[in-house]
Amino acid sequence: MQQSCSSSAKNLCRKLVQVRTRNSIQAAAKTRPLCDIFINHRGIDTKRTIAGLLHDHLFRLGLRPFLDSRNMKPGDRLFGKIKRAIGDCKLGVAIFSPNYCESYFCLQELALLMENKKRVIPIFCDVKPSQLQVMDYGIRSGEQLQMFKWALEEAKYTVGLTFDTSKGDWSEFLNSATEAVFKNLVELEAESSNRRSTYILQGRE
Repeated sequence: MQQSCSSSAKNLCRKLVQVRTRNSIQAAAKTRPLCDIFINHRGIDTKRTIAGLLHDHLFRLGLRPFLDSRNMKPGDRLFGKIKRAIGDCKLGVAIFSPNYCESYFCLQELALLMENKKRVIPIFCDVKPSQLQVMDYGIRSGEQLQMFKWALEEAKYTVGLTFDTSKGDWSEFLNSATEAVFKNLVELEAESSNRRSTYILQGRE
């Protein structure tokens, strides 16, 4: 499926490039991060549809999204690489779907994103926020349940996107999601640049 990026998303892309260019000297001295965007999703619901399409769309636009099925190879330590990707990413995209909360790994990734204070864009795919509940099947500790519930509530009360896979316009959705990603990356890059400038000025005083 060929998707085109909206003009507003292209403008945001140019802004992001401009901000990154200003930060290129500082960035060159650092180890290249594993990814820009971490895509948190339930594979059986969205890997072959919304998650995969969004990953490929962002990748074609020059970003570095992380999706387990695209970025991991045989021999990789499953949670080790995912934990590193979450630590490295600037932004998380959490794709909530009907079977999301049944997965320990989905909730664990979401909790790690929140614990690492990553900004997260929620996408509610074929599910309403009110339908998302952490279930206790007697296999998770009380501490884990509390952590998962906290992370889920944080995401549910964050402004996000909604999409109905049976009725929605896929092209329009991909453009909207892409624009949201770029807007947030531009803001995060600007905030990071301002913090570095403040740190440098304070060091000279």
